[in-house]
Amino acid sequence: MAVQRMDHVGIVVDDLAAAVEFFVELGLELQDEEAVEGRWVDRVVGLDGIRADIAMMQTPDGHGRLELVKFHSPSSQGDNGHVPANTRGIRHIAFAVDDIDAAVARLRACGAELVGEVENYEDIYRLCYVRGPEGIIIELAERID
Repeated sequence: MAVQRMDHVGIVVDDLAAAVEFFVELGLELQDEEAVEGRWVDRVVGLDGIRADIAMMQTPDGHGRLELVKFHSPSSQGDNGHVPANTRGIRHIAFAVDDIDAAVARLRACGAELVGEVENYEDIYRLCYVRGPEGIIIELAERID
């Protein structure tokens, strides 16, 4: 048994349309949207009475996918939407971009904010964290040639 590849990363959101818009603005492509419910999904996720909408996003190169999920039921048990970047668990997803300034400007136009600043890392990358809808943090990395 060996891992073939990472298939996707899943993010649970309250406003699916805003999350899709944010990632489309970043440059991901919407692959599919669908509603899921029934015993099969209850058994997979380990919850009863699941009703959810899912949007699958894909990076332009076709190698990375992101699953955005809006649960209608059951209700969630808490909200940690604006936790700091050093909180345990998955805190951010990194994307390589060709123009970090343009990417930040596009994302700011749809309500995103810089978490810190755009910084130069050892003259190899320009890096920053951006907080989008639902408190989602993404890292942008522009390789310096």
